[in-house]
Amino acid sequence: MSFFIRGKNKVNVNNKRTKNKTFEHNKKKKKIEETKDEEITSSEDEGITLETEKQFSDSEDENETAQDKKLRLAKIYLQELERLEKEKLCNEDEVDKSLISKRLKDDYLKETGKFKSFIADQYSDDKLEGFDVIKCREQTGTVTCICVSSDNKYLFSGSKDGIIVKWNIETKRKEGVLPFVKHQTPENVTGHNSKIMSIAISTDDLYLAIGEESSNIQIWNPSTLKHIKTFKGHSKSITGVGFKKNSHILYSCSADRSVKVWNLGEMMYVETLFGHQDNITSLDALYKDRVITSGSRDGTLRIWKITEESQLVYNGHSGSIDIVKLINEECFISGGEDGQICLWSCMKKKPVFVIKDAHGIDPTNGQANWICSIATLTNTDLFATGSCNGFVKLWKLGENFRSAQFLFEIPVVGFINSLVFTLDGTKLIASCGRDHRLGRWRTIKEVKNNIKIFSLKRK
Repeated sequence: MSFFIRGKNKVNVNNKRTKNKTFEHNKKKKKIEETKDEEITSSEDEGITLETEKQFSDSEDENETAQDKKLRLAKIYLQELERLEKEKLCNEDEVDKSLISKRLKDDYLKETGKFKSFIADQYSDDKLEGFDVIKCREQTGTVTCICVSSDNKYLFSGSKDGIIVKWNIETKRKEGVLPFVKHQTPENVTGHNSKIMSIAISTDDLYLAIGEESSNIQIWNPSTLKHIKTFKGHSKSITGVGFKKNSHILYSCSADRSVKVWNLGEMMYVETLFGHQDNITSLDALYKDRVITSGSRDGTLRIWKITEESQLVYNGHSGSIDIVKLINEECFISGGEDGQICLWSCMKKKPVFVIKDAHGIDPTNGQANWICSIATLTNTDLFATGSCNGFVKLWKLGENFRSAQFLFEIPVVGFINSLVFTLDGTKLIASCGRDHRLGRWRTIKEVKNNIKIFSLKRK
């Protein structure tokens, strides 16, 4: 199969949904019914948000030229950067212009996928400041997914019993619950009626997207936990959701082998992407109009280039690929049931580095322990992996992100179904359960379903 595939190419696969097209651009864009006319409140963002830009943009005269608009928004952006730098320097009157210049350069490199920060050597197990265990009586099932708000204040967790819990990371207390509701009307959605499979929050913390086993995607206001919208279109469980950074573009993947694109700004469906030949198990996205997915037993990872209407196909694992995470726009990491951790470059269709039996061998069957979860501290050389062997492992990427080496491990019993770093890198959060998020092939009965928050300290 060609490494670079365009939409008109055909594959000989008996797949009713693909209709022999590897990448089908759905020209009939279905606009989903308008969201309920209600005010959506959220915490004031300390950074530069889409709402800030929209506020200034809407107030301008309609006759403003494109060049004038770019100049105006650039001035606003610089003013906002100067304000943020002043806050960092305890509100000093003057800010070194070199700091703003460096910030602009770093932001550009991040968006183009070329930014690399080498911080992994600053972490060690002797710098661990302990951990906290959080759980509540409402959420008793296996915790399948977690996400953290961009201000690092709130954690959202979803579980197999259909419960969503909002946690305050600082106080370790719950601040709200979306319950399991077996019967509810589309006009009055107050909870979920099936297992929670995936969760994601937008960069500006305005939207919380929940993927259900029922094939629905529920959109909530993370501040008030009020329901906003229900998206329907997938025919099987939603195994992954994720937002494009600094936007309201939402990607979803499903066991129905498709990827869908949604626009939450307009609350509408955009298009469907076909190509995988088995269940899609996870996805990830950063700044570009691209999304990466893992195709379980079809043995492929795919980068979907939305605007170019093309895809890149990668092969490397010997078993089901269950998880994939982007390091930056140029590199990514994958794991699955073969126990391998594969490091990839977007320019190579085979892994550039492979860690075999990364979490050891299961003594009961002589097989490698599955890689259940991966967390990357975006644009840095630090990442973490989880399995079911009793440890979360932290790893350091080598120079040019072409190799990896083990740093240290943290004892955690159970299936580590989800891992996430806070954006400042001070905490690593793990969801622990009796069984795997995608099924119950194995159960560790002595494990208690909970969430662990590890405090990390740099040297």
